[in-house]
Amino acid sequence: MSEPAKPKLSIFGEFREFIARGNVIDLAVGVIIGAAFNDIVKGLVDNVVMPPIGLLLSGVDFSQMKLVLKAADPAKKAAEVAIQYGLFFNTLIKFVIVAWVVFLLVKGVNAIRRRDAESPPKPAPAPTPQEALLTEIRDLLKDRRPADSA
Repeated sequence: MSEPAKPKLSIFGEFREFIARGNVIDLAVGVIIGAAFNDIVKGLVDNVVMPPIGLLLSGVDFSQMKLVLKAADPAKKAAEVAIQYGLFFNTLIKFVIVAWVVFLLVKGVNAIRRRDAESPPKPAPAPTPQEALLTEIRDLLKDRRPADSA
């Protein structure tokens, strides 16, 4: 048997159906939370992690570290051309922090799933006294044999 043909949807109908799927909504929520989390990690790295590292390295400010390829020329209104490896280092630290948090999150979810898979199933609830009595009556009626007709 073939499936019944679905009515053809307009482009807007298809789009509405696509958006209404749960995984698309979940993805959108994940992207929004990820963007907010990015701001938190940026603040953590720039304001909490990097200052002590810079202090340990004799006051080095990584965000200012760069390799100047061409100095700025105010007379020609030319901007400086530089490779900002310090900013790259900050970005690398942010990535490691995000990767670590995601790892811990996945590890926690996997531990919960393993625990749920290993736990024995809950026993069925005991029947109520009324159900027990009805079961007993049913069983007695099953066991009763009809009288033989001669």
